[in-house]
Amino acid sequence: MTETRTRGRFITLEGGEGAGKSTLLAGLHRHIAGRGVALVQTREPGGTVVGEAVRAIVLDPAARGLAAETELLLMFASRAQLVREVIGPALAAGQWVLCDRYVDASYAYQGGGRGQPAARIAELERWACAGLVPDLTLLLDLPVATGRARAAGRGEADRIEIEADAFFERVRSSYRARAAAEPGRFRVLDAARPPEEVLRSAIAALAPLFAESAA
Repeated sequence: MTETRTRGRFITLEGGEGAGKSTLLAGLHRHIAGRGVALVQTREPGGTVVGEAVRAIVLDPAARGLAAETELLLMFASRAQLVREVIGPALAAGQWVLCDRYVDASYAYQGGGRGQPAARIAELERWACAGLVPDLTLLLDLPVATGRARAAGRGEADRIEIEADAFFERVRSSYRARAAAEPGRFRVLDAARPPEEVLRSAIAALAPLFAESAA
C-alpha cells in the first residue's frame, strides 16, 4: 500500500509592537513539539538568507527614506522566497509551520499604516504566496500605548518602532478589521493578559487542528 502524506498545518502569529509574540511563539513551539509534531518555526521578514537581508534593510533606522512602495515590494520579495524555500516544502512534507507574521502584516503595516491600497497588496499576495493561506492566525491584540510601553524596554528602536502612535493605531485597526472579516481563520487573543493566560488561550485555539490531523 502506498503511504499518503498528510499536508502539515500552517499557523501564523500577528500583532503590533510589544504584543508578546516572541513569548507566545516559544510557548507554542514547546506545546506543539511536545505533541510529537514535526515543526518548523520561522519569521517575516526573514527565515531565509534573502529574507534576513531584506529584514536588515526594512528595520534599519538609517533607511527612513524608504518609499512605502519599496517597503511593500521588499516584504513580498522576502515572503515569496520564504514560501518557496521553507513554508511550502515543510507543509508538503507533513510538517507544521509556525510563522511570526505573514501576509496579514502587510495589510496592517503597509496597508493600514502606510496607506498602500488593499487591491495592490492582494495582487502581490496572489503572485507571491503560491496560494498558501494559514490554517489558523492568532492575533495578539492590545492597546497601542500598552504595546509601545513594553517595546520601549527592549533597547534601541528599529525603523518601524520609531513611527508615531497614529501609525500604530491604524495598524491595530487594520488587524482587527481583517480578524472580523475572517472569523473562521482568526482567533483574537487579549494580549494585555498575563503571558501564561494568553498561552492557554492559544493552545485552546490549536485544539481543532490537532483533532483534524488525528481524524
